[in-house]
Amino acid sequence: MNIRKDQSLDELARVGNVAQFVSYVPVKGGLEQSFCRVAGFEPNAAFDSVASAAQALLDRSVDGAVNVRSYTPDSPRSREFVYGLTTSDAVVENVSRLAADGLFIIINETVDIQDGGVSGVVQNGIIEFAPDDTPRCVEKPGVASLPFDLGLTLLQRVYGFTPEVAPAGRTEFSIHPRPRGWRQTHTLLWEWEDLPPHDVAPGWRWPNRFSQHVGDKAFGLLMADLVGLPVPRTEVIARRVAPFVFGTPTGSAESWIRTCPRVQEPGLFTTHKGWLDPFRLLADEDPDGDRIASVLRQDAVPATHSGAAIIDANGEIVIEGLSGEGDLFMLGKRTPEALPDAVHTAVTAAQQRAMDVFGPVRLEWVYDGGTVWIVQLHLGATVSTQRVLVPGDRETWVAFEVRDGLEALRDTLAHFDPNQGLELHGDVGLTSHVADLVRKSGIPTRVVAEADA
Repeated sequence: MNIRKDQSLDELARVGNVAQFVSYVPVKGGLEQSFCRVAGFEPNAAFDSVASAAQALLDRSVDGAVNVRSYTPDSPRSREFVYGLTTSDAVVENVSRLAADGLFIIINETVDIQDGGVSGVVQNGIIEFAPDDTPRCVEKPGVASLPFDLGLTLLQRVYGFTPEVAPAGRTEFSIHPRPRGWRQTHTLLWEWEDLPPHDVAPGWRWPNRFSQHVGDKAFGLLMADLVGLPVPRTEVIARRVAPFVFGTPTGSAESWIRTCPRVQEPGLFTTHKGWLDPFRLLADEDPDGDRIASVLRQDAVPATHSGAAIIDANGEIVIEGLSGEGDLFMLGKRTPEALPDAVHTAVTAAQQRAMDVFGPVRLEWVYDGGTVWIVQLHLGATVSTQRVLVPGDRETWVAFEVRDGLEALRDTLAHFDPNQGLELHGDVGLTSHVADLVRKSGIPTRVVAEADA
């Protein structure tokens, strides 16, 4: 037997916060109020008219708007849904029209799904969510999928509050930067179903819609921080959410400014030691606001060595780096150096620790003489070997001199004939942005090192 939608909301409101609503059932001669939850009123308080109920909801709605939902008890999603009404007269007009067909009615506050928060589902110890969507986002590609405890901690660090959801059963929820609902908290519950436990593994995957929401680098570093890897204290100045901080102080008073695109774009946007105006940086490098999700201010690490690590095509850990700071190495302007055994051992341990949780990863690291700090983390192995960065056969190969730089390479790839392959002349680190860029392009690429020329 189906439980009516308004009855299920009444039950859910007994244990958590729900969007404010007033519901009506058809009776002979009109409508009769059944349930309600409105901030500042007792549960199921009676209103003297539809107009007064609508005005109470409008007065307490963050967005000053309400929706009118109509349904039949045997099919709660079966009939018309009117969104974003802003006057009580408009509400009364629509309620009267729908009630004339004998329909059940719910008037509820409009909830902006594009307010910077997320919606999702908790089930079987997993939490999945995405921005700019309803809880049905879990039926679409691109949701963030994490173990329940880690996911809650991630959301707490980004938003500054812990979502009010429990791991038992199946819960549809949304969280919001501004308090909403009849309890005026940051979490809304939409549906709850009592389901038996069932073992399910999280679908570690990024990029996803939430990583694009806060920025690719920020999300990867959040994941590293969540599993206990050392991450320099990082302040995130984002477009879609309020500034937030995570990570561990390094003891240095110096800062790095790192642009944080929605998805990884190796070496394209600014990374700078020292302070820069983040708003000027965004205006200059992403004037349309659709590529850079945030700017990171990160504690500097007093670097004895820096570099990167990947998993190569043979499934082996490849660690490259040099003494001092590694920005010129990542840009392909300096070649890797032989690393001391202590550095190699420490980076291997950090890479393995990340792989124990996420599977194959690519990371950038800085070593301060005692600790390996993670400054970027990405999922996935690579297809590269020392001489073949991207496998594939081509009849003709276009030569590119590595010393011409990353931007020249980016321009070459942008105008590349797909029937040709790329031959890089010079020394190229497997973990550098040069290698990342050609892997991202998918163009077959081989390396002719200076020693072979």
